[in-house]
Amino acid sequence: MSLRKRWRDLDGATVRRAPDRYGVYELGDEEGTVVDLGVGVLRDELKDALAYGTAAKVRWEEAASKEHAERIADEHR
Repeated sequence: MSLRKRWRDLDGATVRRAPDRYGVYELGDEEGTVVDLGVGVLRDELKDALAYGTAAKVRWEEAASKEHAERIADEHR
């Protein structure tokens, strides 16, 4: 099951607006097909994804802690 959030373009502006806190994120291709799901500090993870060019779109859900983010991710795997 995927996150129930709208897709955003994975670009510099989106990365700058991403929260500097833990969360779950999904990376998608141009058509919105999920290509990766991860957990981490959102801004840092999205900077890496943008730098490596692994996706075109992103969506995320913030979490209160790393453990909380991991529980959310488990629900979506």
